[in-house]
Amino acid sequence: MKVVLSSGFAGYPLKCHVLKHLQECGHEVIDVGQKSETEKVLYPQAAAAAARAIQNGEAGKGIVICGSGAGMSIVANKFKGVYCVACESTFTANGIPFINNANLLAMGNNVVGPGHAFAMVDAFLENGFAKGATEERRAMLQGMLDDVKKIEDENFK
Repeated sequence: MKVVLSSGFAGYPLKCHVLKHLQECGHEVIDVGQKSETEKVLYPQAAAAAARAIQNGEAGKGIVICGSGAGMSIVANKFKGVYCVACESTFTANGIPFINNANLLAMGNNVVGPGHAFAMVDAFLENGFAKGATEERRAMLQGMLDDVKKIEDENFK
């Protein structure tokens, strides 16, 4: 899978671990945002770079990392068609693509350690929208997603 990975300076240590994990799992990684310890990329620029890669189809999913995951999530969600959720659990990371069609996972370097981050990344990347759902549940989830897209169309002008 082609995955975009980005961090600001506060998320860079965890980004290094996640990058290696993604590569070891065989994913093609588009590395944006902070790329060295000496840089000082701020989360708004790092999140925007990842969101643009999702928005223009360069990557189907991505991971963004800052200190808490909140800042990256806020910025990424300013891009139409980008659905980012800050996660602190594998339960949430597994559910956000299934229920919310999230295409970006946000994490915090100050919140999760590498091992937990790997589990969250794997859960997020392995799941998809309504994957394995009954037809009835799939229709319900699709209806909610359609409502979200209508709201998005009304507010992103």
